[in-house]
Amino acid sequence: MKANIDHLVRFGSYDKEDVIFLLKDLSDVTLEGSTEEREKRVQGGEHYSETLPIEYNPPEHYLQLFWETLDAYKDKVALCTAIVAEQIYHKHGKQTVLVSLARAGTPIGILIKRYLKWKYDVSLPHYSISIIRDRGIDENAIHYMLQTHNGYALQFIDGWTGKGAISTELTKNCEEFYQKYQIRLDDTLAVLADPGYCTTLYGTREDFLIPSACLNSTVSGLVSRTVLNEEYIKKDDFHGAKYYQELEPYDVSNSYLDEITEAFPKVNPLQIEECIRANELDQTVDFKGMKEVLTIKEEFDIDSTHYVKPGVGETTRVLLRRVPWKILMKDPDSPYVQHIVLLAQERNVEVIPYPNMSYTCCGLIKKVVRKG
Repeated sequence: MKANIDHLVRFGSYDKEDVIFLLKDLSDVTLEGSTEEREKRVQGGEHYSETLPIEYNPPEHYLQLFWETLDAYKDKVALCTAIVAEQIYHKHGKQTVLVSLARAGTPIGILIKRYLKWKYDVSLPHYSISIIRDRGIDENAIHYMLQTHNGYALQFIDGWTGKGAISTELTKNCEEFYQKYQIRLDDTLAVLADPGYCTTLYGTREDFLIPSACLNSTVSGLVSRTVLNEEYIKKDDFHGAKYYQELEPYDVSNSYLDEITEAFPKVNPLQIEECIRANELDQTVDFKGMKEVLTIKEEFDIDSTHYVKPGVGETTRVLLRRVPWKILMKDPDSPYVQHIVLLAQERNVEVIPYPNMSYTCCGLIKKVVRKG
């Protein structure tokens, strides 16, 4: 597998000093279909990881909203990055491998790596690997990192939590890995925002807008969602992904990271310590977000919780790459949902005020496959 690594360090638009993708390059394979057709196939039983949504350059007015959002929240993202990075460093110090879960976790992992370099002058190894709901984590990637960094602890990183599907998947996968190989992995997932109460290692539990949630590949190193399709991914391969070279003129991935990195010196060390102390007192993991999802599922007569996507990040994803039905909003005037209101208007999706919800918003996916 080492032969793949030399090639894959150049995968995506990030500098190899920021991250190494442990992914098989599927850039030459056609996996995309229209949003509506793909939704039918997924709801008809095909796993979402076997195909990809079509990626595109966002329109200028939406990109402008992204930059405005970044300007408004870069200090908050920098603070949450610092809170998480400090907790990670206090756990294992220099003997840590940062493991971002592609792809929403990748820019967060890079920010954590950059913060620790800035604060402690240490350069922790950082990889981005695939984990897929109901199909598991890339064990080949795990083995590669353990062999390459013997004696190091792996710290898994993602952007935010919604219902906790990835947290649950990670815990299950780590237990299965132990049963197979007698190697115990730490299943604690580090995230900037944990509104779903799914982990003990977080920056905040507020459901705020992490600006990278506003875009797809153009803020994620031009890398697609990860793919696990047995036609292209063999037993010894890493999970796959595509590099969208044609979107290079529209790539804001590194500009996004630089904006937040430049905000690190403005973060108050006393505020970081205060937030970490508060987090240590609030270590509840009860997946309370999932309880709200179940209530919404019943109230709106939805077949499966898979069609209920809570939180700012997940709602954004519904509007960008699924077939949305309705959007629930705690407060439609919240600054965190401006981009969601814009997307909903463009796609003619109903926005429903829904004040009795801990999340800022929630996306409901339209049922496009009928039984019988």
